[in-house]
Amino acid sequence: MLVSRRTFFFGSLALPVIAAKKPAALRPGILLILVDELPAFMLGSYGNKQVHAPHLDTLAQMGIRFTNHFACAPAAVPGRNTLLTGRTPMQLGDAGNLSADDVPLSKILGGAGYSSQEGDIAAALQFLDGQSAGKPFLFTVNCPSLRPPYDDVAQKYLDLYVGEPFDGYAPDLPAANAQSGKEMLTHILASVRKAAAAVSALDDGVGAMLAKLRARGLQDSTLVVFTSASGGLWGRHGLWDSAAASDPPNMFEQAVATPMFWSWPGHIPAVAHRPDLVSAYDFVPTVCDLLGLALPQRNLCGRSYASQVTAKPLPPKTPQRLAVFAHYGNTDMSREDRYKLVSRNDGKGPNELYDLVVDPTEKDNQGDNPQFLTIHTEMQGELDKWKKRFSGDAVASPNAGPRKKKKK
Repeated sequence: MLVSRRTFFFGSLALPVIAAKKPAALRPGILLILVDELPAFMLGSYGNKQVHAPHLDTLAQMGIRFTNHFACAPAAVPGRNTLLTGRTPMQLGDAGNLSADDVPLSKILGGAGYSSQEGDIAAALQFLDGQSAGKPFLFTVNCPSLRPPYDDVAQKYLDLYVGEPFDGYAPDLPAANAQSGKEMLTHILASVRKAAAAVSALDDGVGAMLAKLRARGLQDSTLVVFTSASGGLWGRHGLWDSAAASDPPNMFEQAVATPMFWSWPGHIPAVAHRPDLVSAYDFVPTVCDLLGLALPQRNLCGRSYASQVTAKPLPPKTPQRLAVFAHYGNTDMSREDRYKLVSRNDGKGPNELYDLVVDPTEKDNQGDNPQFLTIHTEMQGELDKWKKRFSGDAVASPNAGPRKKKKK
């Protein structure tokens, strides 16, 4: 910690007082790479051995990877806009679209002297050509969606998987309640090969952007964040898309667990990972905390995980987070380390409760099991508190909100 120097006196001679200076505010360029419907389980850094994504694997090694990062809505539009504003899907409204009253990250950073743009990968490459170190920018890369039918995937990527059996992938038989994307379930192996090819095409685009940063001398002055607005089932549970893959909407792990990488050489440790429960609604608070910027005066439920990003000790008396939450349509989720509650129609059902330690594939619904009644009741209560507190914009009492366990 910086402290003011003392004034030392030697006889009648006094040395001038030197005032301590605060460290200069961090102002890196920020390259935010956003994709839709990419589940974490499809990447090598999350254990996949069959999908070719070497540039994303490298990016994960260049910085820190969060192993328990969750979308707040398992759908592209509300998932993305929660990430960009910190507002819950309830606050955004049923469609999840931004309004004129919303304050996205681009507007926050614009007030701090950042130039902000967004576009596809080609636009990002062109933008980076005009940047220089020390010039703060935010470029949000809108990557091609990974939703079917994958008709625009180049043949060279499809060829990577011609002979790939995807043994061990173990997709389930088509579910009776399958909806969006159910046409992909008829020939599931062929569909998985197409999806994997789309990931490999995305990976090459990421590689091109990382190469451009190096070529322009921007690598050390640019924070690169890669994540997905939502996940996707891709054959698991007999479904394909994310929440809308089923009726009623689902909150399976593959639909809500999304990749999250942060890379900034010299500021973020390399080859690191964190198991903390973090949500897309924490992203804006984290960026603001990292850069020393004030959050908008809105009723935001997220909290910064900048200490975890930079591998610094947590602030004193920081309570341990016990759960993250999600919402889509009539379906809500409370996700703890061990248990997940999927609550529909404000708890009236049909509901699901999973013990993720005993049943990591979410096959054995304990929602009606009386042995889990206490857990079910407690988790529903915390979920109800979250929805009540963060359905509007009135700033609630700082002492309200989900239960937390104080750090020992």
